[in-house]
Amino acid sequence: MKVDEMWKVSTGKGIKVAVVDTGVDPETSSLKGQVLVDEVPKAVGYKATEDYLGHGTSMAEIIAGTGAGGGLKGLAPGAEIVPYRIALKGLKSEAEKKKAPLAASVIRAVADSDVKIINMSFGIDVDDPVMEAAIKYAQSKGKLMIAATGNDAQQRNFIGYPAAYPYVVGVAAADKTGKVGKFSEHGNYVDLAAPGLDIPTWCDATFRSYCDGVGTSMATAITSASAALIWSAHPKWTANQVLASLIDTAGRDWAKDNPSTYLGYGLIRPRKVLENADFNPGAPNADPLARENATGVTDATGSAPSASASASSQPSKGTSGGDATSAAGSSSNSSDDNTQLYVILGAVLVAAIAGGAFALARKRRTD
Repeated sequence: MKVDEMWKVSTGKGIKVAVVDTGVDPETSSLKGQVLVDEVPKAVGYKATEDYLGHGTSMAEIIAGTGAGGGLKGLAPGAEIVPYRIALKGLKSEAEKKKAPLAASVIRAVADSDVKIINMSFGIDVDDPVMEAAIKYAQSKGKLMIAATGNDAQQRNFIGYPAAYPYVVGVAAADKTGKVGKFSEHGNYVDLAAPGLDIPTWCDATFRSYCDGVGTSMATAITSASAALIWSAHPKWTANQVLASLIDTAGRDWAKDNPSTYLGYGLIRPRKVLENADFNPGAPNADPLARENATGVTDATGSAPSASASASSQPSKGTSGGDATSAAGSSSNSSDDNTQLYVILGAVLVAAIAGGAFALARKRRTD
């Protein structure tokens, strides 16, 4: 990705990203001054700065961490985070689950704010009409919504929401060679792909050390950061234009009009947008996901989602190294002996996980 070159053009300054997750700890060394706590509406702000798993904080650092104090340096260190906490797998307290705001309520609150990007590194296998209505409302307000496709492909490959909703960018996870992760969910709701294996994330909510994170959650955060870089460089662009630029420049070896069910339109390459000051993002109102939105969502077998009861407040389902889609799949390397290794990796996060391997996706559509 050549981040040093990108940061000469943009660091994401002026762009606010809502992290709808397990909460975000604003006191980690990498996030001090990066989290806009006062901008969270009280109605949906229950314990937004108390991360019960470490997952939301990890996503925030991948997006906008400064790298201070040996912490993670995110892809868009000039961006700012607005934190939200919802009930996902890992929240043990039944009392807190009841108090946590519904994801749909949070999305509506973000839609009414000046946040540009909504990062949703979580997913469930239930189609909730209340959540879908909130998504459509946020789209009408010009928000760019990016969500994890899910991590359960090796077990049952369910259709993951909110990634599968119209106007939401579904992100798959790929390794350093550009090959889709075996766990990464697939279907026609996969729109883009980004690094999602061996990404440094907090091991747990003690915030003592980093572990190897594995999942579409991390890929989603990197995609949100990429969008922040582009939008900061082109503040007059619409969400459609930012997304169109990511799709147009994505690395792929298949036809753009025939997206992969594994990697969508390809692997993100924000540098290809930033290095061209005259990049044409297309019409401001043209929907880059019109194909998907018109045909409806199916999984890799062509099956349509089945009707289900509303479950917007239920924990996320699916696995990532044993954890939920919303939970960072970590290795067991959680001892302090490994801290320095991940601090070093974190300081050069994007350079370490991206390099030149994402110049062109080598994964064939049918593999």
